[in-house]
Amino acid sequence: MRADGKRVKNVDPMYTLAPYFMRNRSDAQNAITVTVPYENVHNYVLDARKKGIKLSHLTVVMAALVRTVSEYPELNRFVVNSKIYAHNELKIAMVVLRPADNNPSMGKMKFDLYDTIFDVNNKIDAFINENNKSTSNTKVDQLFKTLVSCGPLMRFVLGTLRGLDKLGWLPKSVIDLSPFHGSMVFTNLASIRTNHIYHHVYDFGTMGMVIAMGNNIDAPKMKKGEMVLEKQIPFGIVMDERLADGHLYAKAFASIEKYLKNPTLLETPPETVRVDYEFESLSKRFQSEKTKQKEAAKAEKLKKKQEKATKS
Repeated sequence: MRADGKRVKNVDPMYTLAPYFMRNRSDAQNAITVTVPYENVHNYVLDARKKGIKLSHLTVVMAALVRTVSEYPELNRFVVNSKIYAHNELKIAMVVLRPADNNPSMGKMKFDLYDTIFDVNNKIDAFINENNKSTSNTKVDQLFKTLVSCGPLMRFVLGTLRGLDKLGWLPKSVIDLSPFHGSMVFTNLASIRTNHIYHHVYDFGTMGMVIAMGNNIDAPKMKKGEMVLEKQIPFGIVMDERLADGHLYAKAFASIEKYLKNPTLLETPPETVRVDYEFESLSKRFQSEKTKQKEAAKAEKLKKKQEKATKS
C-alpha cells in the first residue's frame, strides 16, 4: 500500500490491462470541452453576496467538482507503475498568482467528501490568503529551491524520486508537498483573461485530470424558435482514460453541469458518499454513517432471527 492510496483490484479486466498498453499518462489522455450557463452561477453568487456571504464563481465550480467526486470515486483514482490506485484524500492543485510578482505559487487544497459550498469557500479563501502574498515562501517553494540547488545532480535526484514513486516508496512528506501528487489540477485561466485550453496531464505524480476554466464564451442557442447567444463558462478537460470508461466520465461531467446549473444543491452535505475504500482520512461523518448502516443491518438480522424463532 502506498502512502497516498491503495490498490484497486475490482475493476474491469480491460482497465486492468490498459495501464500495461498505455504505460504513460500522456499516452492515455483524452480531451473534452464542457460548457455550462454562466447566468446560473453568476446569479447565485450575487444572491449570496446580498445575504452577506462572500462567494466567488471559483467557489461554485470547485464545490461542484468536490460533490461530483463524492459520487464518482473513479475520478479520485490514479495509475502508477501500470497499477490502479484509489487516493486516500481529495486534494486539488491550483496555481495562485502573487501580486507584483511574476512567480506564481502552486499548492494543493484538501477537501472533505461531505463539504458543502460554504466549507469549500472557507478552504479556498484560506489557501489563497496563504499563497498569494508577495512575501510568502511556501513549503512548495522551498522544495523547488532545494531541487534547483542540487545543480548537476538535479537529474539524478529527480530520477531517484521518480523511481521511488514508481515503487510506492516515495515518503509521505514529499507526496504532501509535491504539486504533482493529488486528485486533479484546476487552473482558472479566466482570472488572467485567457481562453480555456487543454492542459497536458503530467506523467510524473498521480494527477489523473486537469481542468482549465477560461473566459466566458457566447454560444448560439435556440430559444422559443429564435437563435440567441447565451453566455457560458467553458472548461477544457484532459483526463486519464485508464481510470474509467467514457460512459462514466460522461455521467460525471453531467453531474458537474447539474450542480453548476443549480448551486443551491451544494448548500447541504451529500446524503451518501461513494469511495473505493474506507480510509482513516475520511470524515467522521462518513465513518458514523457507515457505523449506522452496519448497526441497522445487524438489528435487521437480529429481528429476522427473533421472528423466525417465534414462528417455530
